[in-house]
Amino acid sequence: MGFEYLYEPFSYGFMLRSLMVAILVGLMLPLLGAYVINRNLGFMGDAIAHASLPALVVGLLIGVNIVIAAIPAAIIIALMIGYLISKSKIGEDTAIGIIFSSLFALGFILLSIFKEVALGVEDLLFGQVLGVSNLDVSITLILSVIVIITLLIFYKQFLFVFFDATGAKVAGLRVKLLDNIFLVVLSLAIIASLQSVGIILVLSMLITPAAAAKLLMKSFHGAMIVGGVFGIIASMSGLYLSYYLNFPSGPSMALAATFIFLIVLILRRTISYNN
Repeated sequence: MGFEYLYEPFSYGFMLRSLMVAILVGLMLPLLGAYVINRNLGFMGDAIAHASLPALVVGLLIGVNIVIAAIPAAIIIALMIGYLISKSKIGEDTAIGIIFSSLFALGFILLSIFKEVALGVEDLLFGQVLGVSNLDVSITLILSVIVIITLLIFYKQFLFVFFDATGAKVAGLRVKLLDNIFLVVLSLAIIASLQSVGIILVLSMLITPAAAAKLLMKSFHGAMIVGGVFGIIASMSGLYLSYYLNFPSGPSMALAATFIFLIVLILRRTISYNN
């Protein structure tokens, strides 16, 4: 009798669509998160999400799917941040902070000017996976495939660059090009995830499952796989909380990911203490 609570939600079409998007997002973000936490790029991911707000508003105004509207903007933002970091002397965090804060502020100014868009603000900021359409599922699937295939193709190169950029440059790898490729796939993954977890909480799904996996696994590829599993579990848990308790989907997924991290942290400390 208890199993009906597991499959009952998916008798509805909107829940099946939500499940597909939740699984894709839960897998894609932690795979990238494994690289992000080893290169301390968490702030970069957060900046891309927040700085995409003006593009999302414009997309809503002109009637274009917000993910499609935000894709080129997010790629440009990611490459612009990468350029500023490499060329300016103001420091990485400062360069990211300037773009992040200015574009996020511009987005809210646009929202105040075009008040008819304000109805979607909460969904943009905190996500609403239960409201995804067939088009949203298709776009998320396409972006997820692009991200995962790119990570597979460049796995060794990314690994070399992210753990030893100097050595990679000496070995003849085009470090700057590889950095830009990673920034592009990171921006694609973040934009694909906005409707599920929202602008504010995308960092949680990017970082937290990957961090939990890093506590458990010694190898990098093992941490990527386990992080993806944790991400899927967190996304699906958030989906059930949204359905049964009417919680907002994004915060539910983020809290589920944090709960997983805390369990792993406690288990690791308990095992270390006993040994």
